[in-house]
Amino acid sequence: MPAQGNALARCRDRLRAHPLAFDALLAAAVLGAMVLGSFADPHGDGAGPTFTRTPRPTSVLLMAAGAAALAARRRAPLRVLAVTGAITVTEFVAGDPPAPVSMSAVVALYTVASRTDRPTTWRVGLATMTVLTAAAMFFGSSPWYTQQNLGVFAWTGMAAAAGDAVRSRRAFVDAIRERAERAERTREEEARRRVAEERLRIARDLHDVVAHHIALVNVQAGVAAHVMDRRPDQAKEALAHVREASRSALDELRATVGLLRQSGDPKAPTEPAPGLAVLDDLLDTFRHAGLPVRLARTDHDTHLPAAVDLAAYRIIQEALTNVRKHAGADATAEVSVLRVGRTVEVTVLDDGGGPAPAPADTAGGHGLVGMRERVTALGGALTTGPRYGGGFRVQAILPLTTRSGEDLVP
Repeated sequence: MPAQGNALARCRDRLRAHPLAFDALLAAAVLGAMVLGSFADPHGDGAGPTFTRTPRPTSVLLMAAGAAALAARRRAPLRVLAVTGAITVTEFVAGDPPAPVSMSAVVALYTVASRTDRPTTWRVGLATMTVLTAAAMFFGSSPWYTQQNLGVFAWTGMAAAAGDAVRSRRAFVDAIRERAERAERTREEEARRRVAEERLRIARDLHDVVAHHIALVNVQAGVAAHVMDRRPDQAKEALAHVREASRSALDELRATVGLLRQSGDPKAPTEPAPGLAVLDDLLDTFRHAGLPVRLARTDHDTHLPAAVDLAAYRIIQEALTNVRKHAGADATAEVSVLRVGRTVEVTVLDDGGGPAPAPADTAGGHGLVGMRERVTALGGALTTGPRYGGGFRVQAILPLTTRSGEDLVP
């Protein structure tokens, strides 16, 4: 049985691959059925049809012409229906009793219904049923209500209904396949979008880490070079700060790059991402670099969502790095972290002891752009600009509820 099933499946696949061959076989089968039916006498002796009738040569020619027309039913279904319908009407007019030439018209009507739309099926089907049934009733010698005449009406109606059902099922399957393909494309696009967002997030983290620690290393190295000859102790202290800043930079870079490792790579660090819990340590690094920083905060009892906590830390880190790089050696800074309603306000001010920091888009940097992207991604607001009387101001308002609904804070 499995071998027979496989053979049937292979035969079906070959016929689907060669539709013209399938139509030729169908035409031969219809011709055989019509010829066999032409020998049957529908009246017989009352016990059923008997094979006592001999078809006329004209009927045989009409049956052969109707079957031959079916070979082109896929390429021109309406024309084939018109030809087979005309052949059927001719047989009804000339033959008495007529041969079953109407079988070719029934197959042609099924093809039209399965390969066109529903309005066309209704119009063509009704017209075919009307013409063939009327011809069978009016031109035959039998009464109009005979079984053969009603059979023409029934077979044409069933052909149109069956063809429309096949067309509807084919359209339904095609729609399901199209939706599946569209869903697959949507999943691929969503995956690419998530990858791009993750790359952008990692790039922002790398920029913040490198810019902060390299700026501190640069400042401390300059201090060490300046006091190396006159104050060796102070130079050693500056070099110790350089070593500490570089070690912190390496640790954060290792944690960030660890996110990109594959499953078979060595285990990535498991230290948590930095947040406001280590804000004092961050400010100490700037104080060691020579930047006086004051801190005011009222968020000690607030548990921030992880994304908000990291964004607040990075914004303060980047803003103080800009102060150290641009505001001058005598500048001082003030950091405030305040909870206001369902938001946290992070503000970094400096008194502008030196030239004001240039905007990132004009100076070639990405600090302010990165801060704005972080805040926008969380649905917050960022304002930056010079202060009246000198200095610069960075203020970020971060919601305590992220867009993904993470860690809703009461």
